[in-house]
Amino acid sequence: MHDLHLYGWNDELFQQKQNSGYKEFIHGRITVTHKTCYEVISETGHYSCEMTGNMLYGRDVSDYPCTGDWVIFQVTDTDKGIILAMLPRKKTLYRLKSGSVSERQAIASHVDKAFIVQSLDNSFNVRRIERFMLQLSSESIQPILILTKTDLGFDADEINKAIKHLSHKMPVFYTSTQLPESIDMLREIIHTGETVVFTGMSGVGKSTLINALCGRELLQTGTISDSTGKGKHTSTRREMVLLPGSGVLIDTPGVKLFGVTNDNTDNLSEILDISVYEGKCRFKDCKHVNEKGCAVLEAVNTGELDRGVYESYLKLRREAWHYTASVHEKRKQEKLFSKIVDEVKKRKGNY
Repeated sequence: MHDLHLYGWNDELFQQKQNSGYKEFIHGRITVTHKTCYEVISETGHYSCEMTGNMLYGRDVSDYPCTGDWVIFQVTDTDKGIILAMLPRKKTLYRLKSGSVSERQAIASHVDKAFIVQSLDNSFNVRRIERFMLQLSSESIQPILILTKTDLGFDADEINKAIKHLSHKMPVFYTSTQLPESIDMLREIIHTGETVVFTGMSGVGKSTLINALCGRELLQTGTISDSTGKGKHTSTRREMVLLPGSGVLIDTPGVKLFGVTNDNTDNLSEILDISVYEGKCRFKDCKHVNEKGCAVLEAVNTGELDRGVYESYLKLRREAWHYTASVHEKRKQEKLFSKIVDEVKKRKGNY
């Protein structure tokens, strides 16, 4: 028997199941996603499940189950089942689906904390940290910055300067698998029943870090590339593991570009400390581009606001606006198509 409370099961989820119409069936949590096939853990064991036809074809791809979702399913064989329903999703980490401008993809759900993992080598990029924080902000997921590979040597002053505008908004940990005490500090902030998702580029050490936290080799890790000196990408799926005596950890595949699906520019202003200056602009609708009396531009020109932070703000804001406009246009087209289909049905009914 598995204690699902260790995986985050609680009274709220229980009540949602009771109201679902499927309360007589088994519930469980998705631990691994394989396109439209899912590995689910329940009180009675592990099952490989597929969706019903209605779930598969009756919803948008972004609403398909993902790692971390709680589902209700019917057992069809010793270790197989059919997913009948999904409990309401919350605190979900999304990314922009590759090749799309308006379609988002759920990476992990019911997430309490997100470890933004960056390695202290040549791949360190503060702009990626800002991007991850923006994605997390709309879902009220607590960000925690994990800087890995401290044993390789790094310029502490340079790193602290780069993350100065972010470090007061989230805890920052410097870690190395060669220093067990740095791993112990991370283990202490993961509480029983909590879900922590690991995000970051390929090769930053997410899988290695999870193995170190668990004290054993649970996830495959890559070797160091001879040509680049960086860790090779190993994770190709989103996978959940149980931290002994604590919460659950979700590893995610490294992605080169974590596209913006958050249209709340107020969140962006808060994250990048732009809001400190916005209220001082001459015009309330100031766009902070070339307007006279713009306090943001003045702060950039005087060096009070880092130009790199300001340029990142403009880039992420453009992406957020573009995503919002694309989603709006997509919905208009879908409504138009539905209207045409309804008209065709009416005409057929008149013959």
